[in-house]
Amino acid sequence: MASRQEILAAVIDIVRSHRPEAGEVGEASRFDEDLAVDSATAMDLVMEIEDRYDLDIPLNALADLRTVGDLADLVHRLLVERGA
Repeated sequence: MASRQEILAAVIDIVRSHRPEAGEVGEASRFDEDLAVDSATAMDLVMEIEDRYDLDIPLNALADLRTVGDLADLVHRLLVERGA
């Protein structure tokens, strides 16, 4: 199973690929304020992460995500729960 740090690095790479103009992307980067991620971009990010990790991320869980680190935590938790 991927470590939380490996997941964070992958999430950062995916965010950078969708928001190259955002500048520096890190664990504390906020989707709305720092990265200006709109709902369409958010869905693209989620779909790419789901494909990469073969996961289904519940839509209701997305409402609580504020930072890149939050998304990495969610992916890590889902993988742990799945036993991957």
